[in-house]
Amino acid sequence: MAAILAIIARKKREKMKRLFAEWERQSSLLLALPHKKTDWLPYLNEILLAYQKFIKAASLYQHCTVLCADKKEAEKLLAGIHNITLIELLTNDTWIRDFGAIDVEDDSKIISYDFTFNAWGGKFEAALDNAVNQKLYKSGYMKNKLVNIPLVLEGGSIDSNGEGVLLTTSKCLLEENRNPNLNKNEIDAKLKELFGLKQIIWLEHGFLRGDDTDSHVDTLARFITKDTIAYTICEDEKDEHFEELKKMEEQLENTGFNLLPLPLPKPIFYEGKRLPATYANFIFVNGAVLMPVHNDANDLRVKELLERSLPNRKIVGVDAVVFIRQYGSLHCASMNKFVL
Repeated sequence: MAAILAIIARKKREKMKRLFAEWERQSSLLLALPHKKTDWLPYLNEILLAYQKFIKAASLYQHCTVLCADKKEAEKLLAGIHNITLIELLTNDTWIRDFGAIDVEDDSKIISYDFTFNAWGGKFEAALDNAVNQKLYKSGYMKNKLVNIPLVLEGGSIDSNGEGVLLTTSKCLLEENRNPNLNKNEIDAKLKELFGLKQIIWLEHGFLRGDDTDSHVDTLARFITKDTIAYTICEDEKDEHFEELKKMEEQLENTGFNLLPLPLPKPIFYEGKRLPATYANFIFVNGAVLMPVHNDANDLRVKELLERSLPNRKIVGVDAVVFIRQYGSLHCASMNKFVL
């Protein structure tokens, strides 16, 4: 009897928790500005101007909270942009999607999960990034209860439809330097418990050349409604991505969800290296979607695809060409904070 009651209690707790879909109402968009002690240094002015345009576009739709190494310098950069809050807090990098706290609905309240961040399997230094959520909480900025989760997980590695279904990739979550003590079944069970999930779709295929996250799902496949997945396709059979993305498409076709294919832009290179340019790294803000554009013919094509699929939202293009030099884009550079 005790075992049965324990199972019932656990199921009840699972039902109470819910991972938000990114199109739900938000209180703020959290970002971290590049600075001199990051890998952005060789073209710092270029990326700061790109962030300026990005934050200006987002701030037209909702509040933005911007972490910065030097508040006075940030004030100069963002002068004239309203609806923002600056917080002086040093980071190792700018990809706050992966180290920012993840909001979850828990019994009609919002709590925030602070997962362990080890810079994509120990590839880079991450001590400052891993401490950001605790510092924001102690400073009083973060009003939600902050729950420490002793599990390595990046926000860009998961995507939710808000109704108990999660998208992720096996290449990332099962990568040996993240949670080597856990197997797939254990990670699956843990995520279902934490997020109150009914189903996890583990994508077994798909990659982008230049991506150093081990195939984060936010570069490959994203929910845009509770029953529709937008996903990356390659239309050039000679391209190195064609076969893997085709296999990913075939798996998605078996999920039962509606599908919206988003073609890749033409290959983009910087200093001889191909960059992981993708349209799937868009972000939802209140009333709009900010989509990365790459000065490519497919920019307009993808914009029109999203406009037809999301007629109640403004689709706004934001130049991501400099962002992808460090192998991320708009979604990687921001974290949605929600409100009930």
